[in-house]
Amino acid sequence: MKARYPKNWKEIRNQILERANNRCEMCGVENHSEYIREKDGKRIKHVLTIAHIHDDSPENCNPDNLMALCCFCHNKLDAKMRQQHARATRYKKKHKNEPKLFEI
Repeated sequence: MKARYPKNWKEIRNQILERANNRCEMCGVENHSEYIREKDGKRIKHVLTIAHIHDDSPENCNPDNLMALCCFCHNKLDAKMRQQHARATRYKKKHKNEPKLFEI
């Protein structure tokens, strides 16, 4: 999907991070701050990513469609979409040898 992002994606990303004051726009955690993971005591860095909040189209880089999110918040936001994609993938695998009446 990298090819679908605009050539100036780094600039767009930096603008969104600047708008967010380098913090997750949902929970407020600071970019590159560290925490200790409870299960194993490992030191982990929060790294902000840029989420497409209204659609999952890399081409839609309207600032109203983008948010700076930590990985936890980004995963929460994308959970429903990932569920739908997984369901569609399972369906396609299950019915791959059947005649196609419609495309999901």
